[in-house]
Amino acid sequence: MQGTVDGFSYGLVTPLVAFVMACLGAALGLRCTTRSLRAERSFKAGWLALGATSIGSGIWTMHFVAMMGFTVREAPVGYDKPITFASLALAIVMVGIGIFIVGYRGATRMALITGGVIMGLGVASMHYLGMAGMRFQGQFEYDTVTVALSVVIAVVAATTALWAAVSIHGFLPSLGASVVMGVAVSGMHYTGMAALSVHLHPAVKTAAAAGGDTPASLLVPMLVGPCCFLLLAGVVVMFDPLVVMGTPERAAYAPGRAVHGAGRQSVIPAQRGYAPHRTPVERGSRVPRNR
Repeated sequence: MQGTVDGFSYGLVTPLVAFVMACLGAALGLRCTTRSLRAERSFKAGWLALGATSIGSGIWTMHFVAMMGFTVREAPVGYDKPITFASLALAIVMVGIGIFIVGYRGATRMALITGGVIMGLGVASMHYLGMAGMRFQGQFEYDTVTVALSVVIAVVAATTALWAAVSIHGFLPSLGASVVMGVAVSGMHYTGMAALSVHLHPAVKTAAAAGGDTPASLLVPMLVGPCCFLLLAGVVVMFDPLVVMGTPERAAYAPGRAVHGAGRQSVIPAQRGYAPHRTPVERGSRVPRNR
């Protein structure tokens, strides 16, 4: 028996809110990844972990906000909590691997491709693992070609996001990159949903859906934690000017200090009128001999 699927039970509300959550997670993650390139080595891992968790939480929240509008008319839909939260952990871990590769290896072509593929596969795996956690009296079937297209979209979006994280340092350009990533992740989600068809078990009756819990009542309690984390991550970003504004290098670093990032070292020249403390040898003067 073929099930009747409705992915927009609340109209455009769920797609728009889901898109905003994807953009928020991407914006926080990109700014934290950029900040890691300017941080001391002891703080780099912390910024990268915060960025990975922000992007993973944003993508996961986007998916399940969108799923609030998903219903099967003939049968009530439930969610297996262990599998649902496992999809969140999978997204964070896979995104983290991609971000750490670029954060420590730099913006080399191989690092971007490797990190982007891992991160994109993580996004797609999160989507389909989250779908596997749905419980109803039937089963899902997917169109292989459309599923493959959704995975390609996820990989391209992830690679683009990683490139933007190490190449775009201004606030407005980074904001534009996060919007692009939000569009790509949302597109990946709805492409994956377009590949879906529902087959119900013969014993299912249309009236079975009456009086059941709505998807929103099931998902909202699970979304509270990731949403609170994104809020706290946003507070951290707001109180760090280097994360928000992408402070120019000459103001963000001490003159003459080596900067590690994008796979190479560069030395920021001293500002005019500023003479850092140097030893006589560094100034080129002779050191008096001991007589």
